[in-house]
Amino acid sequence: MKIIEVNTPALRKEFALLPFRLYRGNPYWVPPILKSEINNINPAVNPFFRFCDAKFWIVQKNGLTVGRIGAIIHYAYIEKTQEKYGRFTRAEFIDDKAVVDVLFETAENWIKSKGMNGAMGPLGFSNLDSQAMLIEGYDQLASVASVYHLPYYKDHLERLGYRKKTDWIEFRLSLTSEIPEKAVRVADIIQQRYQLSVIRMKSKRIMRKFGRQIFRLFNKSFYELFSFAPLDEKMIDHVLDTYLPVINPEYIHIVVNNEQKIVGFIVPVPSLSKSMQLAQGKLSLRAIWSIMRSRKKNDTVDLFLAGIDPEYQAKGVTSLLITKAQEVMIKNGITTVETTGILEDNFKAIQHWKNYEHVQNKRRRCFIKDFDKQDSESEA
Repeated sequence: MKIIEVNTPALRKEFALLPFRLYRGNPYWVPPILKSEINNINPAVNPFFRFCDAKFWIVQKNGLTVGRIGAIIHYAYIEKTQEKYGRFTRAEFIDDKAVVDVLFETAENWIKSKGMNGAMGPLGFSNLDSQAMLIEGYDQLASVASVYHLPYYKDHLERLGYRKKTDWIEFRLSLTSEIPEKAVRVADIIQQRYQLSVIRMKSKRIMRKFGRQIFRLFNKSFYELFSFAPLDEKMIDHVLDTYLPVINPEYIHIVVNNEQKIVGFIVPVPSLSKSMQLAQGKLSLRAIWSIMRSRKKNDTVDLFLAGIDPEYQAKGVTSLLITKAQEVMIKNGITTVETTGILEDNFKAIQHWKNYEHVQNKRRRCFIKDFDKQDSESEA
């Protein structure tokens, strides 16, 4: 068994391919686009490397790749929190103690060498990257905005001394065929009381026009959340270039005040899970056709993002956005909404979704481990 640092195009591809082998035949795993996964760990392509140090490794046994892991030092987040923790990321492995041990020992030693006091994860380069480990909902289809793992993963982390840092929970909501009259009245009152207007993104051109403003508000509204570090303009452009080709903008709504300042946004995306399973990591003509069809004909949407300006929180802007988005969903035959991850201490958001017919169907966890002080000094 040997561990290899990932630092060439061939090794990056090998790193990205491992989950395709581990989850082969699993009906709940949703494959990413292989090229995007390779680019995400390439310092020459991913703009987040400008603010992060990162290393990636694979473990091979009898010539076969059986595990992988990455480690990130996110300097912007450390500056924000003044807490010196590195991140482990993209950990995937067979159910083998020796494989897991060498992966985490290597990642932890590198994190220690950077002067960190501990490690937490799985976390990526940003909140829009892969984060957390599935610990409930192994029999539920993953969203492209979420993650999937096998049940033994968390057992190995706990064996290695990792404990819970925080959880994200996910809900599946069932929509009725009509919006309650009371919800419509409340939305109208909110608009009039605070002089707000709702704009629907009818095209990608309009979405591109407002995209940077939406993500500036994303920075502001998410700033206090765990693991969040703001995106700069280059990162925002990278995110827009990544996601705009596959979203259906007509579901996306923003709220502006009487000064035309964006104070809220919601980004529901028709589910791409089944299309991505068909694609198996490659954008063939058949896969592209399926993705384009999913954007128009679907019964499920994944709620990628929603954000409210802190000055407008607790003023009903979330209800206004959901009511307007639900109008489009009903028109297009959507019956189910997957909320993707909500931090377990975001009680207001959780309570709002519980107003719908719902089930909590998934839970993801970020783990944390404090290094022994003596070990940290010896590795530095």
